Amino acid sequence: MSDIVENRLERLRKRMTQTNTDLVAIGPGSHMQWLLGLNPHGDERPVMAIVTANHAGVLMPLLNAEASRAQCSIVPFYEWSDAEGPLGALTKLLSDANAKRPGLNIVLDEMMRTDFSFLLLDQLDAPTHRFTLDTVGLLRSEKDAQERQLLKDCALLNDAAFERAFDALRTGMTELEVRDIIIEHYLENGAEPAFCIVAFGKNSAYPHHHTSADTLQPDTAVLIDAGCRLRGYPSDMTRCAWYGDTPQDQFRKIADIVEKAVQFAESAALPGTLCSDVDKAARTVIEDAGYGKEFLHRTGHGLGVDVHEPPYIAANYPEPLRVGNVFSIEPGIYLNEEFGIRLEDVAYLQPDGVEILSEMPRTVRQLSVKA
Repeated sequence: MSDIVENRLERLRKRMTQTNTDLVAIGPGSHMQWLLGLNPHGDERPVMAIVTANHAGVLMPLLNAEASRAQCSIVPFYEWSDAEGPLGALTKLLSDANAKRPGLNIVLDEMMRTDFSFLLLDQLDAPTHRFTLDTVGLLRSEKDAQERQLLKDCALLNDAAFERAFDALRTGMTELEVRDIIIEHYLENGAEPAFCIVAFGKNSAYPHHHTSADTLQPDTAVLIDAGCRLRGYPSDMTRCAWYGDTPQDQFRKIADIVEKAVQFAESAALPGTLCSDVDKAARTVIEDAGYGKEFLHRTGHGLGVDVHEPPYIAANYPEPLRVGNVFSIEPGIYLNEEFGIRLEDVAYLQPDGVEILSEMPRTVRQLSVKA
């Protein structure tokens, strides 16, 4: 782990030089976990990592220091007790980091508590500040080979959970029972559930449906959107099916349109292409088919330490794709009071285009009725 931390600190410092950044401050959360392998207890006690060109250290409450040191021993902790407060330790950290000069260009973790950020800003002389999009955020978005493999392993585990769930569908089952089958598979294989949406019939027309006690009946649309976390990295996938002998003609039509939208977005996703243009590729297919108003969300989001992180495949996100980006492609059409179809895969961007991490076909399957 120390080799990974050293490599990421080196990459961050290189990026800081490229962006004229003097100091990066990150709080407890996914940025700190990615950079330092550190996931300290979070409460109102200030915790933050400070990185400059020649120094890195972590402001750490004394009562949490020992447990945190077991996670990360490569950078020094600047410990403080409840009796003395954090200010002395923070001042020492900033002094050691040569961060007391005026006019520093700093990066603040957008997920850090506001009071932590203000505590830091109050100790600096006329700093300018921005968030992590072009430093830690950008580096996190460019997955290396090890991260790609972790995401691939989690995707394959998710594939198996979906197959198990679809095979188990029976008339009268509740959405909650199907969800439990998926979660059980995760737990049996050493993964933690991240989220799970199971939606029958008209429930599938709600993109973020709350899985319920509604029961499965013949001639019903089924949508499953679920993911788990394996060795720190998540999966995310959506598949749809028709439970019954003959899918409705409209269901087949919508499924074909959504599949075409996925294919167009995948083809558009190349290094250098704007994320907004990938969204446009999927959206244009659905708009041309007459269902633009029924496509209710962006085309995708990045995946990494978090299930949702940059880059965002959205109309309002005109950032270029980079090799190593990992993101979902998940257009959908939602017909209120009828059904919804969303097809979602997670893609890893290679130099020549996308590699889909799942190996489960996207085909909207037809499932025979079972008692």
